[in-house]
Amino acid sequence: MERKERPFDVIGQLAALRRYARSLVRNSDDAEDLVHDALVRAFEKKQSFRSGGNLRTWLLSIVHNAHIDRVRQGRSLTRRHDEAAVEAEQSLPAGQEHAVRLQQVRNAFFHLPEEQREALHLVAIEDLSYQEAAAALGVPIGTLMSRISRARAQLREFEEKTPRASHLRVIEGGGSEAS
Repeated sequence: MERKERPFDVIGQLAALRRYARSLVRNSDDAEDLVHDALVRAFEKKQSFRSGGNLRTWLLSIVHNAHIDRVRQGRSLTRRHDEAAVEAEQSLPAGQEHAVRLQQVRNAFFHLPEEQREALHLVAIEDLSYQEAAAALGVPIGTLMSRISRARAQLREFEEKTPRASHLRVIEGGGSEAS
């Protein structure tokens, strides 16, 4: 019994796609995400594949283009964060202790993973509803809620680990005693 080759058999191409993605991003987890994104694009654009064309080449070009899009998106995001940081630095300075504390919280926020930071920013700072934020990020609402929950947990952990300066000080010898 002869096996008939299917013209759009992406399963047979997965090993090559993963190898190429790993060479582009140098990280297995990111490579898997890249391959996933590329396969989603491939199935969305399935009609544009010519049945006599080279499926492997077509899929590898989709992986490449998805990688380029991710790099561009990352650069754009970095640029927006840098611009936001410049805006934040142009605000009026608060009291010294408050300014230090605010800077610590800001640093903790910017050290959150990108997905968590984006989700928390949209809900907590831009005041979007969970539904609106999920739509803006293109993720399911449950994913958004999970990201926000993890971000808040990390910020709470930061709060618990960071000592606070006390505004009250004990001053000895405040009376009118002669030494």
